Amino acid sequence: MSDTVITVESLTKKYRLGLKENRSKTLAAQVMDTIKAPLNNFRRLTNLSKFSDDDASVFWALNDVNFEVKQGEVLGIIGRNGAGKSTLLKILSRITEPTSGSIKIKGRVASLLEVGTGFHPELTGRENVYMNGTILGMRRREIDKKFGEIVDFSGVEKFIDTPVKFYSSGMKVRLGFAVAAHLEPQILIIDEVLAVGDSDFQKKCLGKMDEVAHNEGRTILFVSHSMPAIKTLCTKGLLMEDGKLKYLGTTINTVNQYFKKEAIKEGHFVPGRLDTSEQVIVKEVTIRNQHGVKTETFQVGDDLSVKLLLESEEQFDQPNIGIVIRSNYGAVSVANTMIDGIKSGVFWKGENVVSCTFKNLPLLPQEYHLSVIVRANDAKTILTKSKDIGYFLVATRMKDLGIETPYAERLAAESVTPFIPYEWDFGNGNVQHFDILSRVKR
Repeated sequence: MSDTVITVESLTKKYRLGLKENRSKTLAAQVMDTIKAPLNNFRRLTNLSKFSDDDASVFWALNDVNFEVKQGEVLGIIGRNGAGKSTLLKILSRITEPTSGSIKIKGRVASLLEVGTGFHPELTGRENVYMNGTILGMRRREIDKKFGEIVDFSGVEKFIDTPVKFYSSGMKVRLGFAVAAHLEPQILIIDEVLAVGDSDFQKKCLGKMDEVAHNEGRTILFVSHSMPAIKTLCTKGLLMEDGKLKYLGTTINTVNQYFKKEAIKEGHFVPGRLDTSEQVIVKEVTIRNQHGVKTETFQVGDDLSVKLLLESEEQFDQPNIGIVIRSNYGAVSVANTMIDGIKSGVFWKGENVVSCTFKNLPLLPQEYHLSVIVRANDAKTILTKSKDIGYFLVATRMKDLGIETPYAERLAAESVTPFIPYEWDFGNGNVQHFDILSRVKR
């Protein structure tokens, strides 16, 4: 018996753009529109054939998407805004119909796609819990059994007998997630809606999703722009771009593909000047591990070597070079020749090669970005403006380090690491080391 619970084949969804409405019509005009509505609808149907797939008015929200999801898998769906992620989830949740293609789903599905999804605004929180459970095919006694856990998790006990229309968006999300996670669906579908909640509730949700997936063996489809959350929770990744499936594979590889694409679109490293004032130009950047292998994926304890090919318009004595490692939360570590008291030697007119190796990376698992700045030895004259030169990923999971507390991965995603030992190599045997611990008196 196959353990495949979701099969998507040749899934397509297209919309026709450019249909406008006049929202400031007079009452008389609105009455006439009502009278003419049947005729207008008939005309629209008979004119559909005039719009070909190549017509400029056709927008492909999804275009020939194919994939399978196995029971117990946690599929992280990522991509830029407008890539088709939410449209895909709406079709899987039976909220909207595809234009063509098919989906096959085995099991009970619960979805949380928008604030208040599945709630009737006139019903109380209590009544909506029972209504949602009934829609999922549960008996009243099953809902009774879970009701206390749902209310406790949501934190809206004080308002459980208040109509949902009076709830804030955060309260709706709290109750919606609690219902979706606790009423035991075989398949749980969640969009970026969790971002509406506060940080404490987001942590609770991520912990509950981890429990549901890894302890209870249920299937989850999770859309998020939080790469740490995707890496922590998901066993597989799916990258969407312009309505098409661009990559399907391991979580780490999918995240890497996403960042490579984003780096190109956002111009992380473009050889050449940022403006005409620069006198030292970054021509090439190479990132390697301790084995000399070019890579953008590292493990805790690896060495990370950054090699720069710099072209100088004239000779500079003892220029100051700084390389910064930063996470989404700010600077993590800095290698700076001026601060460290390291002599960089002479930059000759023409090409110069400089390498900096960060030793035994003690970085927690997340994405990091690299930037470089070059100043003259007066520390004021900027020769190269601060420039993004690449990114890398520390892929080790916290549990691989023997840390398996509920929020370990979340903590790693929000933490920074202090100074990392490193060494500079300026060529011609000029190699200098720096380790801040060696300067601490004991």
